[in-house]
Amino acid sequence: MTFALQTNAFPSAGVIPAKYTCSGADLSPELSWNHAPASTRALVLIMDDPDAPSGTFTHWILYNLSSQEKQLPENLPKTEQVLAEALQGRNDFGRTGYGGPCPPPGRPHRYFFKLYALDTKLNLKAGASRKEVEVAMKGHILGQAELMGTFKR
Repeated sequence: MTFALQTNAFPSAGVIPAKYTCSGADLSPELSWNHAPASTRALVLIMDDPDAPSGTFTHWILYNLSSQEKQLPENLPKTEQVLAEALQGRNDFGRTGYGGPCPPPGRPHRYFFKLYALDTKLNLKAGASRKEVEVAMKGHILGQAELMGTFKR
């Protein structure tokens, strides 16, 4: 069985509804997953836009999510700590938590939600940068699940 990430908010490779973007309420979508590797100790979620004009733009960083968790609710609080022990990093908007799609007007952008299964929790404080999270994850990734949606203004 394959490690998989899904949402009921939009179809895989489909359009992300406005309520999850800067054109709407900017809520984080509900996400769920299954079949994480058996030895998973923690999960990391990174959402990014590789089509941003300045290069890949990070919209969300969530780490040290318990391996017991199987889903994230819609509208996760934009606080440093969520769901008992999970921490959120600083996105490229300079804020903690989820920052929804907000591309310049024009062609659609792709938004990737990447969920990583790790063999350890990360020794990082809340508010870590993507680079700090990626450095800490190196050598600890057991598996990865991915979901992509699109949005244009």
